[in-house]
Amino acid sequence: MAKPVKDPYRCGECGWSTTKWVGRCGECQAWGTIEEIGAPKKATLVATAPNSDALPIKDVALASATARKSGVDEFDRVLGGGLVPGAALLLAGEPGVGKSTLLLTVASLFGDRALYISGEESPSQVRLRAERVGALAQDLYLASENDLGAIITHIEKVEPELIIIDSIQTIGTSAIDSAPGSVSQIREVSAALIRICKERSISLVLVGHVTKDGSIAGPRLLEHLVDVVLQFEGERHSRLRLIRATKNRFGPSDEVGCFDLHDGGIEGLPDPTGLFTTRHAEPVPGTCVTVALEGRRPLLAEIQALVGSDREIDYGNARRVTSGLDNPRTAMTLAVLELRAKVKLSGRDVYVATVGGMKIQEPAADLAVALAVASGAHSLALPSDLIALGEVGLAGEIRRVQGVAQRLNEAFRLGFKRALVPTGSDVRIDGMDIVEVSRLDQAIGRVRIGA
Repeated sequence: MAKPVKDPYRCGECGWSTTKWVGRCGECQAWGTIEEIGAPKKATLVATAPNSDALPIKDVALASATARKSGVDEFDRVLGGGLVPGAALLLAGEPGVGKSTLLLTVASLFGDRALYISGEESPSQVRLRAERVGALAQDLYLASENDLGAIITHIEKVEPELIIIDSIQTIGTSAIDSAPGSVSQIREVSAALIRICKERSISLVLVGHVTKDGSIAGPRLLEHLVDVVLQFEGERHSRLRLIRATKNRFGPSDEVGCFDLHDGGIEGLPDPTGLFTTRHAEPVPGTCVTVALEGRRPLLAEIQALVGSDREIDYGNARRVTSGLDNPRTAMTLAVLELRAKVKLSGRDVYVATVGGMKIQEPAADLAVALAVASGAHSLALPSDLIALGEVGLAGEIRRVQGVAQRLNEAFRLGFKRALVPTGSDVRIDGMDIVEVSRLDQAIGRVRIGA
């Protein structure tokens, strides 16, 4: 008789075990991941026949793993060339960000037989959206299913080259005694679909939900099973959408794709710089342009700052409001600006924002933030053809950042003739006046002379 398991409940995320069922894991703090496990069984290892003989790596054929264009250039850019047969892709994003619209467009432009499985909408509802976004194609098949067995039947009948599951949390199987969306259901359904698609060289795209903190819902194992993990990002009140690759076995994992989501569908943006800058008829105080790196793409971004009037008495309740920038880092930059560059900000409200809803997290924008705030505080307009790059330290020094040459070449291509960069950048571009600065007060002095 088998001995009872000491801790019969185990977390599907981290493996933490407990004597009784709880709703939240005591180790990784994940909800709904505790499952009951059976008594341990003694297994005997038996040698079995392999699926194929082992070959030298140089003799392995590449034809079956050649990427195929999806029809959407920005989507292919993030994937590293296109959809690989037999590869599993996980696309996650918040509700309403445009995941279904993008994948419906990809399925219609794929150029071969595609099967779109919707677990949340009926085929007529999907058809209605496809007409709105212009995604009707003869080789696009629709089905509304929530059972894994029915989906396998559709795969056998249609024999598609691309399968889209929208979404994986809505699919279940009768082999698991739990509701669709649970950890065990997601694990079993995903593993079965991935196995079938790899055996038949079918590209598989799984749509995943996200939690309140933006992470992918479900077991962490799901991200390990798939070959590519993509995050679909975007503000609800902005048309800009970004796809970031956080895992990619077939290409770079730091690439970014830009899209424009509008009433007529979604379109790729090969040059989205115009969304993040504003062309003013005359120089305006409180604005400075920088170049941010989104993955491998340099994007021009405009920083705007509004500084309130100086109060006679500082009550210590001046407001510091940011939009699109890291709030703690911006507050640090303002403190350095006041103490090291002698720009008076005490008692003055300061509002700093990016244009077009762009989010900048990297420290390379510190110098542009500081110059925009100093420009707004002194009512001094910066030159319209100036960009600024550099990280600001607590001692007021300007530190070097990565990709300076790539950033400056992009700025020069778009008509900017002057640049402030950290000392030691050692970049030369014909036709562009590049000034190296080592301290924040020196950078402000250079701007005043140049203006």
